[in-house]
Amino acid sequence: MKPLIQTGASPRATLALNKAARANALLRGRAYATPQDVKEVAYDVLRHRILLTYEAEAEEVTSAKIIDRLLSTIPVP
Repeated sequence: MKPLIQTGASPRATLALNKAARANALLRGRAYATPQDVKEVAYDVLRHRILLTYEAEAEEVTSAKIIDRLLSTIPVP
């Protein structure tokens, strides 16, 4: 398989993902974040931080599809 990601999310993206998941949990009345909270905010946090290769763009692969693949491979405890 050809590489699809030119540049991935930075370490600061993980901090943003953590904060967004915690905020999502707070909006739902919980004081703790769950893996589902992370999955719910992952698209908004990561979509603009993943730069795709020209091959991915030619094959009409979007960053949302890449995030779908990533989230589907991570098991939820």
